[in-house]
Amino acid sequence: MNAITAWMERYFVPLAAKIGAQKHLVALRDAFIGTMPATMAGAIAVMINAIVRDLPAKFFPGYDGSTVPVVKEIISVNGFVWNGTLAIVGIIFAFSWGYNLAKAYKVNELAGGIVSLAALIQGVGFSFSSTTAVKLSAAAAKAINGTTATSGMSYADGTLSAGGWGWLKLGFLDGNAYFVIMVMGALATIIYAKLMLKEITIKMPDTVPPAVAKAFTAIIPAAVALYVTAIIYYLFSITLGKNGDVMITWVQKTIAEPFMNIGQSLGAILLVTFLVSLMWLFGLHGSNVMAPVLEGIWGVGLLKNSNVYQAGGMKAVKKAIEAGNGDAYMWVRNSFDSYAWFGGVGGTITLLIMILALSKREDYRVVAKLGIGPSVFNINEPVMFGLPIVLNPIFFIPFILAPLAGVTIGYAATAWHLVDPIVTTVPWVVPPFLMSLMATAYDWRAPIVTLVSFIAALAIWAPFVIAANGTKDAD
Repeated sequence: MNAITAWMERYFVPLAAKIGAQKHLVALRDAFIGTMPATMAGAIAVMINAIVRDLPAKFFPGYDGSTVPVVKEIISVNGFVWNGTLAIVGIIFAFSWGYNLAKAYKVNELAGGIVSLAALIQGVGFSFSSTTAVKLSAAAAKAINGTTATSGMSYADGTLSAGGWGWLKLGFLDGNAYFVIMVMGALATIIYAKLMLKEITIKMPDTVPPAVAKAFTAIIPAAVALYVTAIIYYLFSITLGKNGDVMITWVQKTIAEPFMNIGQSLGAILLVTFLVSLMWLFGLHGSNVMAPVLEGIWGVGLLKNSNVYQAGGMKAVKKAIEAGNGDAYMWVRNSFDSYAWFGGVGGTITLLIMILALSKREDYRVVAKLGIGPSVFNINEPVMFGLPIVLNPIFFIPFILAPLAGVTIGYAATAWHLVDPIVTTVPWVVPPFLMSLMATAYDWRAPIVTLVSFIAALAIWAPFVIAANGTKDAD
C-alpha cells in the first residue's frame, strides 16, 4: 500500500493537480456553477409541479391538476419559471461560459459573456420548413394559398408546405446547445481575449467615462471574434449542413448523443466514480476536478430529463429513455448524489455511523461527533481532512469501494425499472433519502434504493473501522 501511495503521489497527484488548475477547465467548471441560480429555480418549479400535478395522480386515478382551482394557477406560474430557466439554459450557459473565460484571461468579463452568447445565437436556425402530402379540396387550397404571406403555408400539387423566418426553436436554446457553445463560445471568447491582451482596440481619451471606454475598447476584438465564428457557421452551412441542419443539430446527432450514450454504460460511470474518489484520497477536490465531465455529460442529461418531464411527465421520460433518441437518459448527474455520494463523496456519513457504533479510538469518535451534522447535508470536508481520510491507507479501499457499490445498486435499480429515473435537479445539500425522493419526482421507491446502497456502504466501511482500532491504543 505504501508503494502504491508513493507512486500515486509522484505521478498521479501532480497530473490531477495540473488538470484541476488548468484555467480553461476551471472556467468551464465555474460556468456550470454560474448557471445554478437559474437551473435551481427551474428545478424548484419542476419539483413543485411534480407535487401538485403528478404526485396526486399516483394515488387518485383520473386526477388532473390543470383543472383544479389554485393548482392550475400554480402549474402555470411554474411554467413561466421553466420558460426563463431550463427551457433556455443553453443561452444562460453561453453567457456564463464567456464570462468565466474572459475572467480567466483577465479581460472584460461582461463583454466576454456577450461575445459567447452572440456566438451561440449566430448558429441557431431562424427559419423552418416542412412539407406533407395531403389531398385538399380546391376551396381549402385556395383559402390556404390566400394566407401564405401571413401564415407561411401554401398548397400545390397535393403537397402542403409550411415555412417561416424569425422563429427560434427551444431545442436549440436548452441543454442541446452545450456542446456547440463549449467550442464556439470558447473560440470566440479566446479570440476576443487575445486581441484585448494585445491591445488591438479602439483607444479612447481619458476624459471618456469608464463604462463607455470599456464598451468601445471591446468593439474590434469582439467584431473579429464574431466574424471568425460566423465564417465557420457559413462554411458548415454549405458543407455538412447543406441538407438543412444547423451546427447544433449536427453536433447533437453525430457527436453529443454517441458521447452521452457512452456515459450511460456502467463501465464509464464506475470509472468516473473511481476517479473522483481517488482524487479526494490525495487531497484534491475530485468533484470539482471532474466537474467538466460530470456536468458536460450527466448534467446535460439531467437537463434533458427535466425538460421532457416538464412537458409530458414521467411516462414521457421513460418512453424517451426506451426510445434511445437522446431526449432523456437513465443515469444523470443527481444519480451519483442520490445513490452513492450520501454524506459526500465516499458515502462518508456511513463511515461516521460505523465509527460511532464500532470505533474504540477516541480521536475518531470526536471527529465523527463533530462531522455527523455537516455530513447530513453532504458536507464532508471536516471528515476528509479532520479524521483524516486523505492519505489514510486504512480507509483507502472502502472510500473507493463504497461509492462503486452505491452506483452499481442505483444503476441496476433504474435499469430494471425498480425505481423511476431522476428527472430534476436537487441542491447537493439536501439530506440523503430526501434527495433521491425529490430527484425522482417523489417516487417512494427511490429512498428504498438509497437505503440499500446505504446498508452496502455500512457493510463495506465496518471491517475497516474495526481494523483501525488496532492502529492506536484506545483511550
